[in-house]
Amino acid sequence: MRRPLTLKDHHHEQRIFSVRLVVAVFLVLLLTLILVSRMIWLQVIQHSRYTTLSDNNRVQTLAVSPPRGLITDRDGVILAENRPDFSLELIIEQAGELDQLIGELGKLIELDEGDLERFQKRRLTARRPWEPVPLRGRLSEEEIARLVVNQHRLPGIRISADPIRHYPHGILFSHVLGYVNRINAQDLEAMTLDEQRDYAGTHFYGRSGIERFYEDQLHGQVGYRQVETNARGRILRVLEEQPPVPGEDLRLRLSMRVQKAAYDALGERRGAVVAIDPRDGSVLAFVSRPGFDPNLFVTGISYKDYSAYQSDPDNPLFNRALQGRYPPGSTIKPMLGIAGLDAGVTNWQRTISDPGYYQLENDPHRYRDWKRWGHGRVDLHKAVVQSCDTYFYDMGFKLGIARMHEYMSQFSLGEPTGIDLYNESSGIMPSKQWKRAYRNRPWFHGDTINASIGQGFVLTTPLQLATATAITASHGKKVVPSIAGEKQSVERTSITLNDESNWEKMTDAMVAVTGPRGTARVMAVDAQYAIAAKSGTAQVFSVGQDETYNEDELAERMLDHALMVSFGPAEQPAIAVGVLVENGRHGGSTAGPVARQVMDAWLLNENGELEVPPVFEEHPAPPAEVSP
Repeated sequence: MRRPLTLKDHHHEQRIFSVRLVVAVFLVLLLTLILVSRMIWLQVIQHSRYTTLSDNNRVQTLAVSPPRGLITDRDGVILAENRPDFSLELIIEQAGELDQLIGELGKLIELDEGDLERFQKRRLTARRPWEPVPLRGRLSEEEIARLVVNQHRLPGIRISADPIRHYPHGILFSHVLGYVNRINAQDLEAMTLDEQRDYAGTHFYGRSGIERFYEDQLHGQVGYRQVETNARGRILRVLEEQPPVPGEDLRLRLSMRVQKAAYDALGERRGAVVAIDPRDGSVLAFVSRPGFDPNLFVTGISYKDYSAYQSDPDNPLFNRALQGRYPPGSTIKPMLGIAGLDAGVTNWQRTISDPGYYQLENDPHRYRDWKRWGHGRVDLHKAVVQSCDTYFYDMGFKLGIARMHEYMSQFSLGEPTGIDLYNESSGIMPSKQWKRAYRNRPWFHGDTINASIGQGFVLTTPLQLATATAITASHGKKVVPSIAGEKQSVERTSITLNDESNWEKMTDAMVAVTGPRGTARVMAVDAQYAIAAKSGTAQVFSVGQDETYNEDELAERMLDHALMVSFGPAEQPAIAVGVLVENGRHGGSTAGPVARQVMDAWLLNENGELEVPPVFEEHPAPPAEVSP
């Protein structure tokens, strides 16, 4: 018989099933063991680490910017303060369609290209989620009202009030105070890590002037705030806070009334005025005109306003007092006279005959005096009073350019004065080495003669002229101009002048300049005090040997610059002034009255009587208490 056909092998299948079951159970147990081990690793062994990571995700430390220090003048008048500024910000995570939202906002408030460009840069920089991005600052009340009324259909917008820098006197102190501006990526890259931490959360940084020079003092110390956030980074509550330390207030040596007098005296003319107290170097006024509105720069100046400044032919952004370089003309003749006395190449009795020109031996070229027919017989006193070029041609030639350079540097000409401002121009007090280095030409006798009347290669700033005048007024004491710095020790220059009366005689000569026969007599009319001064004019272009200067035929910007240096009261100087009026033609009649108004503002009281103010007190005593 045949065996029956078997369709299934139950024993074989059961063995296969058993093997598979064992393998499956083993795998499940293995995976469970791995899972449990992983859980133990995360929950027990690595508990501290992941707790810290979790807290870091949930708790964040935010920087809090410190209030910037205030700036006042010597009498406590506020020159720079902090005011709330209402700005429009966007929270990108809530905004939805960003371009559409910005388009709607543009219908409600003005958004120029500068606002949109700055917004795009800020939006693309690294930031935390839900951190608002500024779009437009300086919102007016009307603009705020429009935004608030339409806020329900503008998701993601926020109006915030933040303290920003404000300059209540605007253009009046623009060049000396400077301004602050928003910190950018280039600023942060230039900082060290410690400096970056100091500026965490800070939006503004001093760009120029006093704001820049005293940035560390005005900035303060950043504070911190610990906040709890949700998974999206939105702040839920504040856990801990360390308040910032406000910046230190800065009291300047400047005087509001002298600054305003200087600015008003220039009128609509281009120029600069610097006034210094020779007793301690305090800068009383520092004006460059035209100026600019520093408030426009704080939150970012618009393209329209900046283009207007850039295209203005009067260049209002240029600091003429600090960086403008002009030939000093005859204003340096008193300093050169002191140099000639100290070097022994002249004295008060020595005279020359002035035919209206000076001529070197065996040289046909004539160096003309401003007075065509000459001054006749001239000594040093008369040469200063009537500004005789011929006398100084002769004395300068005998002195030589090497000694002239050395002496003039003692008056801070041709080198920085040391004022507490950045980017000061050093001017030029030429020498043989200078000409070889910068012009690759040898030095000629004619160069020396031109330099002896403040022309040729000689260039000075209005600040240097005021400083040189202060040194002259203080009989050779080294005056370092200071706007906010601490009082410095007084040192004498290397100018010895064995006879102290030489300084007094030079002062007498400068007082005579404002007398009936002097070139600056206009400025001393009805003065309540004796004024020592020296006027000057500086050529904008050279006049040929056989040519005649005719100002009536020249364009306004080709006319001579007008200069004036002065100090008073002459017997006990309390103010020294340097004035430049671009294309003002005549120093005595144009720049002289400007200097007079500045000195009157400092030396006269409200009743027009002479009342010399005391020197600056760095820590003035508090007002005395009045007993009941």
